[in-house]
Amino acid sequence: MVKPKINTITDQFIKVVCSRLADNKQVRRSLPTWGRVHIDRQLPFLCIYRRKETTENSLSDGLITGEASYITAIDKRTQHKQLSNLVKRIAATLKENFGSFLIVEVWVSTDKNTENSSYHGNFKIFRTKETDISPTVEALERSLKKIKIRKKKSSVEVLVSSKIAPQNLPALISPSETKQLGYHIIGIEVSPIYFDEETKKVFPIIYRNLKKGFTRALQNSFFEFTRNNTPFRPPNYQSLGRRSLVKAVWDVDAQLAEINNGFDFLLQVSPVNIYSAWSTFKRNHYEKTPSFIYRPLTIDPSLAKRKLFQIPLERIEDPTLTQLFREQQMELDRKFTMLSDRGSSRFKYGSFQLYGTVDDSLLEIAKKLLSDISPRSRDESKSNTVNAEAFADRAKQELDYFREKLPDINTKIIIRNDITGLMVSHGNLLIGSRINIPETRVEALIAHEVGTHVLTFLNGKHQPLKQLYIGLSGYDELQEGLAVLSEYMVGGLTGTRLRLLAARVVAAYLLGEETSFIDVFRELNKTYGFERSTAFNITSRTFRSGGMTKDAIYLRGLVKLLEYLKSGEELEPLFIGKISAAHIAMVKELQWRKVLHSPPLIPSYFNDTTISKELNDLKNGLSLTNLIKRRTK
Repeated sequence: MVKPKINTITDQFIKVVCSRLADNKQVRRSLPTWGRVHIDRQLPFLCIYRRKETTENSLSDGLITGEASYITAIDKRTQHKQLSNLVKRIAATLKENFGSFLIVEVWVSTDKNTENSSYHGNFKIFRTKETDISPTVEALERSLKKIKIRKKKSSVEVLVSSKIAPQNLPALISPSETKQLGYHIIGIEVSPIYFDEETKKVFPIIYRNLKKGFTRALQNSFFEFTRNNTPFRPPNYQSLGRRSLVKAVWDVDAQLAEINNGFDFLLQVSPVNIYSAWSTFKRNHYEKTPSFIYRPLTIDPSLAKRKLFQIPLERIEDPTLTQLFREQQMELDRKFTMLSDRGSSRFKYGSFQLYGTVDDSLLEIAKKLLSDISPRSRDESKSNTVNAEAFADRAKQELDYFREKLPDINTKIIIRNDITGLMVSHGNLLIGSRINIPETRVEALIAHEVGTHVLTFLNGKHQPLKQLYIGLSGYDELQEGLAVLSEYMVGGLTGTRLRLLAARVVAAYLLGEETSFIDVFRELNKTYGFERSTAFNITSRTFRSGGMTKDAIYLRGLVKLLEYLKSGEELEPLFIGKISAAHIAMVKELQWRKVLHSPPLIPSYFNDTTISKELNDLKNGLSLTNLIKRRTK
């Protein structure tokens, strides 16, 4: 037998909702006709969005769905009373814990004379005459004014009203009731600048920016209310944000991860014939640009793009996660385009988008390092070297150290004939079979490859979001900055190494200046004193697949990381996974919200007794050249 459809909010429904809230359990229930009750946990506030008809613009309710506690509903005459009862009963239940409760109703302006031509935020805050939560209203006003749309700050008007409700809708709770019951209510009217009433077209970029700023403004006002009107003392306004993530988040995260795990970008764009190309280059007396061979593509970039843009990001309610996922989607799109352009002149322009170009400041730093550090440095003497098998044994020891805390590690160490040097791919350490590493560089490279790249992969693996081990968009710069700094932390950042990183910056700059392979090689060899084999390797990395500026991020990442530490920030939290500097604030927000947790692993050098002194030196503004001074163990 088919159960009859329920067209109103029943007393039993209200009872179940309030019972779960009394037990501090999550509530996520659909309402009759349209709408939802979503309350993460016991919180002293509730957002409400009502609409009169289901045909109203569907984006508007999304203004509050990023919050931890909200109700969206149709206000039909037949269920208005029960919707009002639901709100009052929720408020009464939660007021038992907090002693006070805030209701914020949000609606969209229906004023046809609203001026949208400038497309900047326009808000009206409605408060009651007798309200005693002025600090909350003021915090909301300040935060709304900070919302910038098309580079213009929003305008905000605060109005006193005897009725807090959208135009043409009855109030869910009257000011006299709120005063009698010990609640507080605020109304916010939003100008629909993200929607054209005449053409019915939506402006998605404006909408995303508005929602992000509006979510932050609401959370700031909730924070102010909670501190001033309840005994609860949240540590940060972001700690009042959403903790529970809906199925759509996990679905999108998994789909992006599947696409990311389906190919290895660096392997696909790196030549497999470096050794033979070098031999040919020598035979041609360094006068003929070498020809490089690449692995066959393991994916069809066009089909991969189709799959990528079928991922329904619009289903994500959380603005922070939406931004992280969208940026990841766009970065993957760029990589697929680059794979399509591999071997052509178009490839380097994709690289400029993905890794950036070399600005004057970074170029000046690189040239100063090349000038100040002698090219005849003997700090990496090749008299004693370590081969691939010996380096693999040392790497295994570092992984065994990780296994003391994470026994389920399945990272592999693979010696391969088709790569040069070292590479971490999907958490595995790949070692070129023909490498010979100076003994003075072994610990530095272990700290770089295993202690940073593998470690952040493993830490990311133990976060609920897969993007933390895959790498958030633009993560490479901070990741390589951390890796190079780790070389210093174990006492192995040599002058030769810094000169190499500086030379990579110069080569990337010359690539952007349309300099030829031969001329870049000559510049590195003759002007800056690099051996021909080293100059060839730097130039080959820069010109791979058509031109790639990735190698400039090592020095740029290190410079920015030193500035970050000099500002008083901590190093350890950056190992939570593969994140970019641009995402540090978002990652901290997700930690405040308990979506992400602390990393289980930290680099082994944090066990060194001198670590505090080293970090203090860095925070006091240690210069790049001073990083060469190796520590005494």
